[in-house]
Amino acid sequence: MNTSPVHPFDLVAVDGLLSDEEREIQRTVRALGERELRPHIAQWFQEGIPARELARLLGGIGVLGMHLDGYGCAGTNAVSYGLACLELEAVDSGLRSLVSVQGSLAMYAIRQYGSEEHKQEWLPGMAAGEKIGCFGLTEPDAGSDPGAMRTRAKRDGSDWVLSGTKMWITNGSVADVAVVWARTDDGVRGFVVPTDTPGFSAPEIKQKLSLCASVTSELVLEDVRLPADAMLPKARGLSGPLGCLNEARFGIVFGALGAARDCLETALSYVADRTVFGRSLASYQLTQQKLTDMALELDKGMLLALRLGRLKDEGRITPEQVSVGKLNNVREAIEIARQCRTLLGANGITLEYPVLRHANNLESVLTYEGTSEVHSLVIGKALTGEAAFR
Repeated sequence: MNTSPVHPFDLVAVDGLLSDEEREIQRTVRALGERELRPHIAQWFQEGIPARELARLLGGIGVLGMHLDGYGCAGTNAVSYGLACLELEAVDSGLRSLVSVQGSLAMYAIRQYGSEEHKQEWLPGMAAGEKIGCFGLTEPDAGSDPGAMRTRAKRDGSDWVLSGTKMWITNGSVADVAVVWARTDDGVRGFVVPTDTPGFSAPEIKQKLSLCASVTSELVLEDVRLPADAMLPKARGLSGPLGCLNEARFGIVFGALGAARDCLETALSYVADRTVFGRSLASYQLTQQKLTDMALELDKGMLLALRLGRLKDEGRITPEQVSVGKLNNVREAIEIARQCRTLLGANGITLEYPVLRHANNLESVLTYEGTSEVHSLVIGKALTGEAAFR
């Protein structure tokens, strides 16, 4: 006997775990994605993304820095921010990356560690999408080990002079402001760098096979001279940039599930319509086994994300818990995307369907904001008390 299919999230009644406000925010972002973003995403993946136009669009609905308070930010809870990330990444990881870097890296760094003048100057425009920010931490030879950074900031009278190179910087070529981390005689410090400062350049990285609907750049700092007050006064050492990374990783915990959900929804629709040997592909046991396994991992990932979101809203989340969420949910999301591709057969490799685009994007998500290996070691240290990083 045939019955009406249910959505994967209905298997564990996820919707009942959300407040009315959280559901409304999720519906608003999903509606925007379906109306304004999804119709164009395949073209943007091939030809590049109109980042400034999109920043203004996303700022208009309040998702840029939405989890921050004041200065034009919406001040929502962490779960609402996570759900917004989920809906954006259901369209494309590049869109969520734009929002993550803007809100959880650049804006968070200024809000958390900046002076009142920094906040007043930059945050309202960034929240509205009128100004775009980027975050300069990763270097060509210092990815997973930010303590090995070579970018230097030296005093010259009352000024700072920055020299060095940053790599794989989302939003870099379109940014109005860069939060740059550099070595000083007083340890690692952060600097607010207007991108029109002489000596600053941000050549875009081309010929990517992943996150193609996202601006990725190199930052080159050639004796960039900044006033003394360009330094973030409340960040000292690596705890500053690592605190920002934890904010961004939290968004990924939810965001990766959006890509996985979109793949699974696509596969469910496809197998229902596809006829093989005179029957729908959905009616075969092997197909249903794949769908079941994927739905279980998607639901478990969602329950984990919501638990971490509640902990964050209570002020009790730890970096190790964020690592658990990032490691599990991205790892399972990329497996779901790959498995969905097999159900679509040859159709799965085209941009007519989103699954291989999501899989390609998730290859980057698996690596950035901490590789799977690094998050495994963070969790391993928590379990054993032994640091195995070196």
